[in-house]
Amino acid sequence: MSGIVAAALWMTGALVSFMSMAIAGRELSAELGTFQILFFRSAIGLLVVCAVLSRAGWHHIKTEHFRLHLIRNIAHYVGQYGWFFAISLIPLAQVFALEFTVPIWMALFAPLLLGERVTLLRALVIAIGFSGILIILRPGMVPLDIGTLSALIAALGYAFAHTLTKKITRTDSPLAVIFFMTVLQLPMGAVPSALDWITPTSAMYPWLLVVGVTALSAHYCMARAFAHADAVVVIPMDFLRLPLIAVVGLVVYNEPLDPWVLAGAAVICGGIFLSILKER
Repeated sequence: MSGIVAAALWMTGALVSFMSMAIAGRELSAELGTFQILFFRSAIGLLVVCAVLSRAGWHHIKTEHFRLHLIRNIAHYVGQYGWFFAISLIPLAQVFALEFTVPIWMALFAPLLLGERVTLLRALVIAIGFSGILIILRPGMVPLDIGTLSALIAALGYAFAHTLTKKITRTDSPLAVIFFMTVLQLPMGAVPSALDWITPTSAMYPWLLVVGVTALSAHYCMARAFAHADAVVVIPMDFLRLPLIAVVGLVVYNEPLDPWVLAGAAVICGGIFLSILKER
């Protein structure tokens, strides 16, 4: 099997995982609060990670950067909360389109957190990315609602966390990153959930399982895809998330296709792809 075919198969798994997680989050939001969804996500994810570590070896979680893990997971939790909260309020395609701004924010965080240089190309990519954001948001024409703001905050949280992940993985294993993610984020969801606990009905159990499993499988599949092919091959496959989730939103939830969202996302993706081509 060629590397591109293998990457395409792994990316198919990633795309299915991302879309399944979005649908599960939307279904769960009808009954549970966002804190509780994140609590169950971390609890199920921790069980899966512990099962993997019991076979791979617990030495993989060794770290000398616990403080960085803590900061990373606070930012990641903010991103997760914003993403799931936005899923419950605005069209799925709009959430995914704004999520594509993560590399743009990372380009801003990298000089501060990693000491990377801001090149002319990076500045151009950032400018293109912000142009895409303005096309989606249309400030002055469309009011900024809480759902859209949550999706933007989610992108910022993810970008900060992903930037720190680049720094952490210089010394720590990917299993350590996932383990500390589930361990540290579990109490972040447990405490607020306990204050306003709602026992999920049996109809919610499958969706809870989907959220817990796909949160891990999506990123694992993407990592495997990158192992088989360059970013210039994998990233365009990831861009398929938007049109696919737009169709899902239309068919399952009767969400209209917003041409402004699609156009803005196309501009953002174009900037990201330009950056990848130049770095390659």
